[in-house]
Amino acid sequence: MVWIFCSGQIGLDPKTNLLVKGGIEKETKQALKNLSAVLKAAKLSLKNVVKTEIFITDMKKFSVINEIYTTFFISDPKPARQTIGITSLPKGARIEISCIAYCK
Repeated sequence: MVWIFCSGQIGLDPKTNLLVKGGIEKETKQALKNLSAVLKAAKLSLKNVVKTEIFITDMKKFSVINEIYTTFFISDPKPARQTIGITSLPKGARIEISCIAYCK
């Protein structure tokens, strides 16, 4: 049995260590790609995720984030999710996503 607790990922481009440009949409996609990469290093994938925690700086963007999120988590059952509105994130990011993954 393996549990992976992934720290929060923001929309950093791993090649430049800078936030991707293009707003919340691009940052959300990149944060999820970064989570995928962390899980892949542990020989897991997003299919193994049992819970996510999302911090966003603008709750008005929740529906946009949700649309993108569902394109990454396509299998059922979906992981439990907690979304929290906050005032700021490191490097001026608009979103941060962490997760817990499990594999037997």
